[in-house]
Amino acid sequence: MGFTSLRPARSREFGLAVLLFSLSISFGCSKLSSKESAKPIEVHLRGTLKQTLNAQSEPVRAVVFSGDSKTIATGSLGFKVKLWDAQNGNEKLTKETSPPIAFSADSKMLASVEDSDNSIKLWDAQNGEVKQTLTGHAGEVTCVAFSGDGRTVASGSFDKTVKLWDASTGASTHTLSGHTETVLSVAISADNKTVVSGSRDQTIKLWDGRTGALNQTLKMDDIVLAVALSPDGNLIGGVSGDNVLKVWDARTGAEKQTITNEESLTSLAFAPDGKLLACGSSDHNVRVWEVQTGALKFTLKGHTDVVESVAFSPDGKMLASASSDKTVKLWE
Repeated sequence: MGFTSLRPARSREFGLAVLLFSLSISFGCSKLSSKESAKPIEVHLRGTLKQTLNAQSEPVRAVVFSGDSKTIATGSLGFKVKLWDAQNGNEKLTKETSPPIAFSADSKMLASVEDSDNSIKLWDAQNGEVKQTLTGHAGEVTCVAFSGDGRTVASGSFDKTVKLWDASTGASTHTLSGHTETVLSVAISADNKTVVSGSRDQTIKLWDGRTGALNQTLKMDDIVLAVALSPDGNLIGGVSGDNVLKVWDARTGAEKQTITNEESLTSLAFAPDGKLLACGSSDHNVRVWEVQTGALKFTLKGHTDVVESVAFSPDGKMLASASSDKTVKLWE
């Protein structure tokens, strides 16, 4: 899942890179009681189409699930974000705002972007009331993500930085500088200790989420369009402009998988059990690979244009895909 500017005048390369952003955050970050957390999430994806949402009147560039898996948020080129009931597909709320988007793990807050002033809006997912405005980036915001406890928001920008924000006050707590080109994607581990960013400079950087220190740099051979973290924080996934998906050990930086696709990959998301990786593609399909073996498990067909964003529901029951064909498809 990765893309950049949402304005039609921008190139396809950026249109494919800004919005997947945050996808990995919602997956492993829901707040659970100690009793619930002891139960492993089981993913039984069959690869069958459950429902199609005619989500927007413009290409859909982002899709995310709420932490409780009950709500789907979509964002389009037409500067609209919509909330949907994940079970019946009914539209719940529409906001005049822009992707990228991210849900807090407790499902109460949604982040979106205001292109006019490069700010991030945090708004109540029930009534659409804006709670905080995060201002400080010197360029257009390309990606956004919530931390596992909902206290921190991470964002990347054309200004080549990643910023960390206090969600309750709107204050900027750290500015992570080190990329030499636009930051296109960002993710945060469930324990909030690691921030991962991918950039046009062909690198993925791992930062300490508490201090802002740079811990590690991973390299790809082309623009990094999207990054994701496995729910346990042990694996990093990245897709690049040369049609390559890579998986690394987040602790050691050792490369675990390299998969080359025939067409460009636009976005990616780990399943909540960490065993599957889904990717959107410019060939209109969604591909799902087994993380451990690198084997292709499913090719999900049905979209008629580029698949811009993918997201697993945190409960492991669904996979959503958003496309430039103006629809979102729900798979089970």
